[in-house]
Amino acid sequence: MKSKNENIVVRMAPSPTGYLHIGSVRTTLFNFLFARHNGGKYILRIEDTDKERNKKEYEDDILNGLKWLGLEHDEFYRQSERTDVYKGYLKKMIDDGLAYVSKEEPKEEGQRDEVIRFKNPNKKIQFDDLVRGSVEFDTTELGDFVIAKSVEEPLYHLAVVVDDHESKVTHVIRGEEHISNTPRQILIQEAIGAERPIYAHLPVIVDESRKKLSKRKHGAAVWLSTYKDEGYLPEAIINYMALLGWNPGTEQEIFTLQELIGVFDFSHVQKSSAFFDVKKLQWVNKEHIKLLPKEGQRKILLKEIENEPYMAGEPDLDVEKISWKKVSKEETLKHLAEAKKIIEENGNLMEYAEREGKGNVLWPVRYALTGAEASPDPFTMLEILGKEKSLKRLERAIMVLNAKI
Repeated sequence: MKSKNENIVVRMAPSPTGYLHIGSVRTTLFNFLFARHNGGKYILRIEDTDKERNKKEYEDDILNGLKWLGLEHDEFYRQSERTDVYKGYLKKMIDDGLAYVSKEEPKEEGQRDEVIRFKNPNKKIQFDDLVRGSVEFDTTELGDFVIAKSVEEPLYHLAVVVDDHESKVTHVIRGEEHISNTPRQILIQEAIGAERPIYAHLPVIVDESRKKLSKRKHGAAVWLSTYKDEGYLPEAIINYMALLGWNPGTEQEIFTLQELIGVFDFSHVQKSSAFFDVKKLQWVNKEHIKLLPKEGQRKILLKEIENEPYMAGEPDLDVEKISWKKVSKEETLKHLAEAKKIIEENGNLMEYAEREGKGNVLWPVRYALTGAEASPDPFTMLEILGKEKSLKRLERAIMVLNAKI
């Protein structure tokens, strides 16, 4: 077992068999935060031994997504570039009687008639998990499991153990679904003389029905690229994903990446599943937009509202919705006329609104500009639409309201 005083090395090992999953984002983030908090090393390893399912576009999506999030790795490599390394371990295991070439009877067309199996010592395995505490498995039920198709084609369990050993990985931080892989990997570690890393299995991420988020069931809703394309800030996604299965032990919810690095530890990682709440993500995103410089906020706002109907043409106005609450049409008409005059003269609209009542003035101005009950504030809309277009819309609202009095 590694000492806590030794340099920490973690790794994230996605497979390029699909677009970057938000669950993989969360696992990458926890690895990254743990390494940075402790001054350790974070390795990104592409597990591309499945030649039939791997695609370059998936690898590109993974690499680009993690870079966009700011989760930069310290080392990078692909398993496909390390075939000779695995071959050496396989040959030695066979020579030492720890693995053997097994003749198989293919049950289906295309199946191999020969694989390499690990010689299971049939023992109980116990390990301490940073999240789940003591975990025990009886490996007898695993039998002599397959570790390679041939000496040239290693499978997942062998390649993972060899890579972790050679990279001196101290902590394996991964999703809960991998906990059943641990006993096989510990057996292989013992067979090749590798030190056992410390394990931490993270809680599963679920939807509102408490069903695990999966590519098959949820489709594009589990891809990072979906949220990137919808305009979410990378800082907001990082912040929100950190809160899925972890909390800081305080009331704070909005964090920068550097703040997360400063406070992250495994004592506050929970065992129970984490609910992916899009509404909470939206709130976190809005809070991060507020932290941006004004120009940055404006660019994002323009992207968000560019397809709104009121951006393309004159808004449809409902005369019953122009006034704020119980304010009369006559008083609203007065406020609109005064607001138009102030804007024409480049005066201080807020000063007038504070004197007359913000809702009384700003609601009809905003509604006159957009025709929508929910939209950016009137000052933002005045800036986006420009003085000329804003004055035309205010004049039109005045005409519509005047006709009903």
